[in-house]
Amino acid sequence: MIQAAIDLNADLGEGFGRWTLTDDEQLLSVVTSANVACGFHAGDAATMRRVCALAAARGVRIGAQVSYRDLAGFGRRSMDVPADELAAEVAYQIGALEVFARAAGSRVSYVKPHGALYNRVVHDEEQAAAVAEGVLLGGGGELLPVLGLPGSRLHAAAGKAGLPVVAEAFGDRAYTAEGTLLPRGQEGAVVTDPARVVERSVSMARFGVVTSHCGGTVAVRARSLCLHGDTPGAVGLARRVRAQLEATGIRVEAFV
Repeated sequence: MIQAAIDLNADLGEGFGRWTLTDDEQLLSVVTSANVACGFHAGDAATMRRVCALAAARGVRIGAQVSYRDLAGFGRRSMDVPADELAAEVAYQIGALEVFARAAGSRVSYVKPHGALYNRVVHDEEQAAAVAEGVLLGGGGELLPVLGLPGSRLHAAAGKAGLPVVAEAFGDRAYTAEGTLLPRGQEGAVVTDPARVVERSVSMARFGVVTSHCGGTVAVRARSLCLHGDTPGAVGLARRVRAQLEATGIRVEAFV
């Protein structure tokens, strides 16, 4: 079955102070959803404000990319955070971004965990439930969609809490045979060859399948496709992916 539409999302605002990592302005001319760092793994108040203003001006949906409190490790270090504390910190990050989204004439439209938290809530039921609780609290009565890996504990917890869930796939990350992401510490975890990224992205968007790290075919049904903003040549790669998707008849549009 061929899918008719796909959302393109990217991690943006991943800088702090005078240090910048992502080319936010150029990526916002390609993607339809922006996962904005909320200060815990990257991002500061000025960066959040700037990215929200740029996203709103381009009609790009703003999403809160929530993380463990880990600026030094870019949110990619595993942490054991008590569930009540994690829920509060997720809500805190959403609230911080909402201020700048509304100031730009937009709003936070969805939530996506980052890094170690994203991977943890694939399997950890308690941490997943804490994130869902934080999204409910941070939404202030609005049921914000949760972007994450299909079949994850996070999606189960979010669904149980009444939150909409949106399945996500990754054009530039390798998959295990089980359909999870190959850990970044393993060789080949990040796909850097542009032709492969484009081919994998189109395969997932059109047919819902991708070749795993082991060489087998994995089902990956997703409504949103992530292209990491810190991948080398991210802007050019995103443009190539979008152009090829549209050339094959896939509409590129936000999921909210």
